[in-house]
Amino acid sequence: MRPVVADYIETLSPYVPGKPIEETEREYGITGAIKLASNENPLGPSPLAIEAIERAARSVHLYPDGTSYHLVRRLAEHMGVVPGEVFVGNGSNEIIELLIRTFTTPDDEAVICQGSFLMYKVALQSHGRRFVEVPMRSGYRYDLPAMAAAVKPRTRLVFLANPDNPTGTAFGKAELEAFLSTVPPEAVIVLDEAYFEYVDWADYPSGLDYFRRWPNLVVLRTYSKIYGLAGVRLGYGVMSAERCGYLNRTRMPFNLSFLAQAAGIAALDDVEHVRTTRETTHRGLRYLERELARLGAQVPKSYANFAFTDLGRSAGPVYEQLLRLGVITRPMNGYGFPNALRISVGPGSQNERLVAALGEVLG
Repeated sequence: MRPVVADYIETLSPYVPGKPIEETEREYGITGAIKLASNENPLGPSPLAIEAIERAARSVHLYPDGTSYHLVRRLAEHMGVVPGEVFVGNGSNEIIELLIRTFTTPDDEAVICQGSFLMYKVALQSHGRRFVEVPMRSGYRYDLPAMAAAVKPRTRLVFLANPDNPTGTAFGKAELEAFLSTVPPEAVIVLDEAYFEYVDWADYPSGLDYFRRWPNLVVLRTYSKIYGLAGVRLGYGVMSAERCGYLNRTRMPFNLSFLAQAAGIAALDDVEHVRTTRETTHRGLRYLERELARLGAQVPKSYANFAFTDLGRSAGPVYEQLLRLGVITRPMNGYGFPNALRISVGPGSQNERLVAALGEVLG
């Protein structure tokens, strides 16, 4: 009898999102829970984006613009590129799926970093694609020379997250340039910069400075974090016009809703919201790094909006006890870090509550 699904689907472990507040309160019989699990914006969505959504809602009986014409051009202007080099998707996840579907075949392979963003692995396996996982080096950092060495003639995709999720670490300009110079042009290098707006490091390499020199480079970015639009599902990529054209052939029609397009255009003008979010995040992150280290955790310097927290002991029981105290964090056992939690930066009072709760659990 023929199996219902292929082996690669049968053995696929699905991506498990952060636990919702409502589910936690219902399950544990508590109220007033706080969520520091999904790297969401602690200040909420861009006010300008919300105003645009409210206006656009009056027209949702119409199909959206299938080409996202105005959003693409506004993004191109914002980044200093041409519209033909911009691709927009239903979150960065859709673009990741499309890159796999468009630029690989079942005979091809991909290279990823072990312990990095789980959706690279999930998306590759769901398409039946083989991949090589390269371990991180010390300090929870990408080992780019080892990843370059793992690229073989069958390699057609390489995924890099900078800053990384879930560790928050980042690599610098010289490291990236050496990697780009080593990998053959037949391999598409996907540089995921979902958290780039939070980086406060002069040596941080923006992918926009490299994608024309290395046409096999694709840069991914998102509205989910600094603009606070995770629920809208809006991501974008910058790449050669040729590759962008191929993605537009394979994407589904109307992949961006009317509301997402309106929100994306407006949010780019919300300079004040971006500035305040960045300042709030940096302040909260430094507090968490200091206090978590005081509690005995190992916390690498983060360039994102969360703190990767190695407790030196099994994190599962700690995660459960924090839930009972109404504090939702993200256990990292699914990423291969059974002793770690990922803790998002929240408003100041929530960060303090997390530290107090964790101190109680560990104490």
